[in-house]
Amino acid sequence: MPYRRLPKTDASRLKALKTLLGNDSLYTVRGRFVDWETINAAQPAYNELKTAVDQYTLQLKVQTRRTPYVEKPQRNAAMYVGHFIQVLLMAVERGEIRKAQLKLYGLDEKAKAMPANLKSAEGLLAWGPKIIEGEKARLKQGGRAIYNPTISMVSTHFDIFREVYEQQRKLMLQTQTALDKVQMLRPKVDEIILNLWNQIEAHFQNEPPEVKFEQCRKYGVIYYYRRNEEHIY
Repeated sequence: MPYRRLPKTDASRLKALKTLLGNDSLYTVRGRFVDWETINAAQPAYNELKTAVDQYTLQLKVQTRRTPYVEKPQRNAAMYVGHFIQVLLMAVERGEIRKAQLKLYGLDEKAKAMPANLKSAEGLLAWGPKIIEGEKARLKQGGRAIYNPTISMVSTHFDIFREVYEQQRKLMLQTQTALDKVQMLRPKVDEIILNLWNQIEAHFQNEPPEVKFEQCRKYGVIYYYRRNEEHIY
């Protein structure tokens, strides 16, 4: 025997409401069996959810399309920052820069390798400014500049990355805001669908199963069969 289950996706929610609202017999005075209050709530709920879903889909597409534009600047920035740290650590090992000055860069005096999280966006955003400001501070103390790469090259590539990353982050926030709107609407839409389906099934409850399930489906009620269960109605 098939069982009823509320829609699990926004597409199925919209389809259930659209099927119901598109049924002309629902609006005839003589044949109407769903109360007007529920019908009047269903149309704006459908419109609001569809608008929210469309907006979220659009925002997600824009965000996804812009993702590759962040990847290359991030790789370049991580490469320049990473190379600079390698040269810095080798200079310390050779005794050209004092170990104590590693603190200017946010590094431990005993540091022998690059930070483990440097290639991630979060790690790069954390270490980039430390390395750039650390080199500037050391130079102010009279230290000799590190070359290949210079700190200006490191700073340039880091700034390019940070700019595109901030743009992407704004897109991500806009996408999340659009998704939050959809999630906020779901409980209200589900409540309306449940109310509608209860009234529809109540109207056909005394009909034989083959008639009941056929008619309820015409009004958008969704039924499922259990695995390996024969599809009878």
